[in-house]
Amino acid sequence: MAVFAPDGRHRVAVLVRHGLLPMELGIVHRLLGRARAARGELLYEVVTCSTAPGVVRTDADFTINVDHGPEALDEADTVIIPASHESDEAFTDGRLPDDLAAALSRIRTDARIASICTGASVLAAAGLLDGRRATTHWRYAERFQQLFPAVRLDPEVLYVDDGRILTSAGVASGTDLCLHLVRRDHGAAVANDVARRTVVPPHRDGGQAQFIRRPVPEPQVASTTLARAWALARLHEPLSLRDMATQESMSVRTFTRRFREEVGMSPGQWLTQQRVEHARHLLEDTDLSVDQVARDAGFGTAASMRQHLQAALGVSPSAYRRTFRTGVAA
Repeated sequence: MAVFAPDGRHRVAVLVRHGLLPMELGIVHRLLGRARAARGELLYEVVTCSTAPGVVRTDADFTINVDHGPEALDEADTVIIPASHESDEAFTDGRLPDDLAAALSRIRTDARIASICTGASVLAAAGLLDGRRATTHWRYAERFQQLFPAVRLDPEVLYVDDGRILTSAGVASGTDLCLHLVRRDHGAAVANDVARRTVVPPHRDGGQAQFIRRPVPEPQVASTTLARAWALARLHEPLSLRDMATQESMSVRTFTRRFREEVGMSPGQWLTQQRVEHARHLLEDTDLSVDQVARDAGFGTAASMRQHLQAALGVSPSAYRRTFRTGVAA
C-alpha cells in the first residue's frame, strides 16, 4: 500500500538510518517539501522512512520517530539517502547490512536515487555506483576509493548528476543537490524561488576544493628547509628556481631532485601552492583589493591570480572572498 496521496505530486522518500545527521533530513524537507509551482501548489510529497518504523538515533542529543518502513520506497519517484557516520564508517568490507539491502531492493528500477555526504557509501555498497562518476565528502574520499574501487570518484565537486543516480559532497552540499533536482524537474525560476525563500544561493561557485586546506607536509629530515623558509618570506617577489637552489648551495638539478624527494612535488608547484594559500588568507582576513592581494601573494596581476585560483579551487578570487570573508567590511 502506497503511503503517498494520489495527487500527482513527485514522490520523494528519504531513507534514514541510525546516526542520521538531522540537518541533512531537514534540507530535503525544507527545499523539496516546500517547492511550489507558480500557482502555489506543492510540487513534491516528501516522506521519511527507515528499514523499520520507530525511533531512529541521530548524531545529536535527540532521536526522531519514523512512522514509515521500507514500504515507502515501493512507490517513490526519488529516493534520497542522507549520511550516517555511525553506519557509513561501519562499511569495513563494503557490504550492506541485510535489512538495508532488502530495503533498497524495493526501489523501482525507474526511480531516481540520490545521496548526501557519506550516504554515497550505501549506493556504492549496493553496486549502484559501479562504473559511474560520483562524489562524497572530501575527508572520506580516500577510504571510499579503497572500499569501492569500481566507482569513478570525483572528490572535488559539490554534486554529481549521472542521470538516474546523483551524489553530493559534505552536509551542506545537500542544499546544492536538492536545488539542482528542483531546477532539473521544474526549471531555474522555481529553484531560484526555493533558494530565495530559504535564504541560500541558488547556485554555488566551484567545488569542494575551496573548502580543503592543503598544508605541505614537512619531512622529518630535510635539506631544502632553508630554501623554503627563504621563499615563504618573499612570496611577493619574483622567485626563480636558481634563487632557491642558491640558498642551499646546490645546483639546480640537485636541488630539484632533493626538493621533490622531500616535499613530493616540484619547487614550482610548491611555490604556486604556497601563493594560493597566502592569497586565500588575504582574501579571507583583509580588505585589500584583489589587485593588491595578487601582488602580495606573488602572482603579479589579478588575471594571473584568477587563473591560478580557478585551477586550484574552482572559483574566482571574488567568489572565494564572498564565501569566506571574515569580519572585515565587504
